[in-house]
Amino acid sequence: MSLTWSAKDHKNMNQAAATGHKRSRNDTGNKATVVLGAQWGDEGKGKVVDLLATEADLVCRCQGGNNAGHTVVVDGKEYDFHLLPSGIINTKSISLIGNGVVIHLPGLFEEGDKNDKKGLKGWEKRLIVSDRAHIVFDFHQVVDGIQENERQATEGKNIGTTKKGIGPAYSSKASRTGLRVCDLLGDFKDFSMRFKNLVHQHQSMYPSLKVDVDDQLKKLKEYGERLRPMVRDGVYYMYEALHGSPKKILVEGANAALLDIDFGTYPFVTSSNCTVGGACTGLGIPPLNIGDVYGVSKAYTTRVGIGAFPTEQLNAEGELLQTRGHEVGVTTGRKRRCGWLDLVIVRYAHMINGFSAIALTKLDILDVLDEIKVGVAYKLNGKRIPHFPANMDVLQKVEVEYETFPGWKTDTSAARKWNDLPAKAQNYIRFIENHIGVPIKWVGVGKSRECMIQMF
Repeated sequence: MSLTWSAKDHKNMNQAAATGHKRSRNDTGNKATVVLGAQWGDEGKGKVVDLLATEADLVCRCQGGNNAGHTVVVDGKEYDFHLLPSGIINTKSISLIGNGVVIHLPGLFEEGDKNDKKGLKGWEKRLIVSDRAHIVFDFHQVVDGIQENERQATEGKNIGTTKKGIGPAYSSKASRTGLRVCDLLGDFKDFSMRFKNLVHQHQSMYPSLKVDVDDQLKKLKEYGERLRPMVRDGVYYMYEALHGSPKKILVEGANAALLDIDFGTYPFVTSSNCTVGGACTGLGIPPLNIGDVYGVSKAYTTRVGIGAFPTEQLNAEGELLQTRGHEVGVTTGRKRRCGWLDLVIVRYAHMINGFSAIALTKLDILDVLDEIKVGVAYKLNGKRIPHFPANMDVLQKVEVEYETFPGWKTDTSAARKWNDLPAKAQNYIRFIENHIGVPIKWVGVGKSRECMIQMF
């Protein structure tokens, strides 16, 4: 038998490979729709997810932990979600917490039980948890607080974390000492030993840290047994969902582009990738299976905690936005800082995520203003800069170039279609759309599901 390859053999092999490659690319299976924050979080992603989740078969969380906070209002009931995907409200869909999420088990069950009392029945039967997800322990949360206090004492400022243990848990993950759901549900003797080692490691770094190891392990074993029926191999589960029967799959991002560990206003960021790449790594979705990517932006800008905020208004307008918008963090209860819509950051978020369309929320908050400003460019030393600065000292120094629009001075909260909006509000929306170069698919004018005007 000859092992010599002829030119014809190579040609046939290349043709077969090319044909096969083409066929596989055209038959990639179901596509996942991704909803992401385009600012510093708190944009109203929960409302957009809730809207899309009414028709979804599977709603997934891909990153972050219970530092996230989504409020969803359905039939006059207000639900607060931190770890549970907002789609858990839909009794016909499954909700998945992916491997990229860090899970605080007491927080998960407390949240589920609290919403159960509000009418969210049977949520445990609709929830799947990836066995590869890392666990946030109570001591991670204590360490989070210690670290913040140390930063304040040594640097005179902290990061402004939610103190939910997210950073320390991702640190354990990155240093390869973290523990996952599969570890908790495996050999508990081995898990206990590794847990003790992890506690000891943190106590050596933070001598003031006190942990009742035996009590924690007892509780963790109980949580593990309650969790066990929900746990699946997340990669295989997603593969089956993507390549099985036709399904509508929705990925719900937590936090937002400007809080991304790589692309956000570092170091005042979260500890995960809350841009579109996080949907792939946090769930095991190939890029070919990513469909529409929807960015969510308020009609103005807010952020919680410290860090550069070029369009912030420390004046009557900022106070009005904070008061009218009820701008208080769902997770922390902290007042949000408020300012004009910054299109530099929304365009930057689009550069990274490639938005198919935008949901513009809380337009109604602007109803009473005489005039409305929009940040369209940054100047440094009098010259426009085309990029978003990586260095926070530089971002602190930029001068914002604004476009000014007349206010519409009309209540928009009852608007349910485009033509219901006043012409000046329509002009404001069209300007945003044209400047970013992304169509606006929804406009929000209130809290409930019915208050989202769909444009197309």
